[in-house]
Amino acid sequence: MSIQQYANQYVCDLKAYEPGKPVEETARELGLDPDSIVKLASNENPLGPAPMALDAIRNAAGEMHIYPDGGGYKLRSALAEKFDLDLENVVLGNGSNEVIELLCHCFLNEGAALIAAEHAFVVYKLMATLFGAKYVEVADPNFVHDLDAMADAVTDETRLLFIANPNNPTGTMVDEATIDRFMAKVPDHVVVVFDEAYYEFVNDAPDTLKYVREGRNVIVLRTFSKAYGLAGLRIGYGLGARQVTGILEKARQPFNANEVAQRAALASLADLEHVEATVSNNAHGLAFYETHFQEMGLEYVPSLANFVLVNVGDGDRLFAEMLKQGVIVRAMRGYKLPGWVRISIGTEAENERCLSVMKSVLSGF
Repeated sequence: MSIQQYANQYVCDLKAYEPGKPVEETARELGLDPDSIVKLASNENPLGPAPMALDAIRNAAGEMHIYPDGGGYKLRSALAEKFDLDLENVVLGNGSNEVIELLCHCFLNEGAALIAAEHAFVVYKLMATLFGAKYVEVADPNFVHDLDAMADAVTDETRLLFIANPNNPTGTMVDEATIDRFMAKVPDHVVVVFDEAYYEFVNDAPDTLKYVREGRNVIVLRTFSKAYGLAGLRIGYGLGARQVTGILEKARQPFNANEVAQRAALASLADLEHVEATVSNNAHGLAFYETHFQEMGLEYVPSLANFVLVNVGDGDRLFAEMLKQGVIVRAMRGYKLPGWVRISIGTEAENERCLSVMKSVLSGF
């Protein structure tokens, strides 16, 4: 008799999230030198952590026998001050992914529903499935969230509605006027989640924090994984109305944000030069790929994030063939886009290597 029949059936039915192919695993499987591999699959910061963050990490090493501040007072205070909010408006997570999970813990059950766009971050669907909730997928024409249609999809069952802005994996964004029109329609029994993991890459991002200050049932998710280069430390946060963050705090594990991550994140906030350099490198990288994709006659989605989505005809095949040559991109079949790949922006040298290998592989299609 299988133990599976006694397990949570929602867990058993779940298809686990597949992260981008790791460098070390690729090196082992293909017999490649890890240092020769270019990974442009997980939207990481090619410039690494900020120098101030690295200093903070080194200084923290000798104190790792002490539990971290379970309330994250210093980091939460710094974030509250940065965004003109109160300490109670800030909740920390083991990456912003954990805040997504906390939201689902707190607001989803078998009678609830979660709404997201068709080509939105796949974790939303995974979490809805995990908690036995109904997952409502709304079409996104031209890969842009259709907020009018999402508002129309709200029912008495709806508890969470996710708007990834800019969206992963498309890199598209909805503007503030569209969001304002949408928010005027949303009933009070729905928590609106603005997932803004790529916020720092946008020059003129919509002001979603105004809804937090108004006390609406809203939470804005951001992270230190992307522009700040701390993906390996897993540190993110939510900025929400008190009635929302107060519920999340009840479900949050007391030491979910480790001490090294908290210190590195706090230092990163002060290292403005690093963020500026990251954003500048990203802008040049996006322009590089878009120019060449146009020359190659490839369909792509203009991006406001640190990656670009491009139609290559057979994403799985391109991924596999580029992998053999030590370049890792992300095939998009899991997002119902089998012809596409997503390429993260790297350094200038990494981008040039990626494009060269990509052209070579496509010439053989």
